[in-house]
Amino acid sequence: VNSISPEELQRIASEGADIYDGIRAQYESHKGRFLAIEIDSKEVFLSDSSADALATARAKYPEKLFYVVKIGT
Repeated sequence: VNSISPEELQRIASEGADIYDGIRAQYESHKGRFLAIEIDSKEVFLSDSSADALATARAKYPEKLFYVVKIGT
């Protein structure tokens, strides 16, 4: 991924937070784990670490940026 504009980063942060707010209840039992969210598809990738969640997400969407959140924080 090349140069990302501040506006694009803000869009990912804002939309990612909105998506997570909508699905948060589904993941409450996974407290302490991480979700990487691809905001255009709204697909989520759950893992024990942020690095693993991102690696799984990037394997499917190598050109995308992701919103990452630790569940329960």
